[in-house]
Amino acid sequence: MIMKKIFLSTASIISLFIIFAFFLNINSNAEENNSKLYSNDEGVLSVMYHRFNESKYPSTNIQMNIFKKHVELIKESKFSFYHPKDFENDFSSPKNQKKILLTIDDGFKSFYTEAWPFLKKNKIPFILFVSTEPVGKKGYMTWDQIREIEKSDIATIGHHSHTHDYLIEKSHEEFIADIEKANDIFLEKLGFIPPLFSYPFGEYSEFMRSYISKNFSLSFGQHSGVIDLNKERYELPRFPINEKYGELKRFKSIINYFPLEYKNLYPKNKLLISQNNPPKFSVEFFENQKNLDKISCYSNEGNRWEKSRTNLTKNKLTISFREPFLPRRGRINCSLNDNGKWRWFGTQFTIKSN
Repeated sequence: MIMKKIFLSTASIISLFIIFAFFLNINSNAEENNSKLYSNDEGVLSVMYHRFNESKYPSTNIQMNIFKKHVELIKESKFSFYHPKDFENDFSSPKNQKKILLTIDDGFKSFYTEAWPFLKKNKIPFILFVSTEPVGKKGYMTWDQIREIEKSDIATIGHHSHTHDYLIEKSHEEFIADIEKANDIFLEKLGFIPPLFSYPFGEYSEFMRSYISKNFSLSFGQHSGVIDLNKERYELPRFPINEKYGELKRFKSIINYFPLEYKNLYPKNKLLISQNNPPKFSVEFFENQKNLDKISCYSNEGNRWEKSRTNLTKNKLTISFREPFLPRRGRINCSLNDNGKWRWFGTQFTIKSN
């Protein structure tokens, strides 16, 4: 009798475990399938800055008076700044209203002296991506300054490698060693390894992306576009802003772009060598996306920005490039006027010289 009760009790536990596993599998499959469904996500638009009030470096600088006007334009447009923690936690949920994600790369001292007081006063959240090797050197923040910022409720420290070198040119072992060196320093100086990563120069190979995907929660490039829940988590777009591309009229246009969602984009590997340059480029959009016949793409193969030679078959777009891309970077930008709502996505390739 006792053995029978034990048997029945064991059988019940096993049955409950099987039922639990079944529903867990359903939920897992549902989450996986959701990432491939058209979401009508209003999106998260990420903007990237580097230096502030350092006119000696116009390609990475923004004047503070212009930066403040950028913030005013965002507020006037009724868009809210997204806290990085919320962005990370809610990545897989569609946004009912577009949000702005502010990111700062490299940890230059001018960020601490110029932009940080303004952001702190106005309680504007941001990610500060730090490369560990330059910290404390001329023109860069110190670890004391970084720790001060990290303690704030509005700031999130991100991982930007150790050396900020052209890591795509390194061997696999050298790339991993660079990341692990930064990990050790972050643990020593901050007590944790930042879960958000930014590729130096926005450059990455398929190996780099794969490695980062196993060790970080999200990562960012430097190709333009608006983030939606279907975007690859380890190739997230940002709009780089500097003196040239931070002009107010252009900035107002940028913050009013919306996501152009797609199922797949090829090639997966964003490193081009002679054998795969120009690449076989294609994008598979969702059937739900309307007005695809109005899509317009521009690319800079041969270092000349011209309208791309596109072909659209149903919901699949292909581009026939005029010639190979030239070192160091190749880009494609596509926009779509969707009944007055401008949608945008971009792609960046790194071209390896012979």
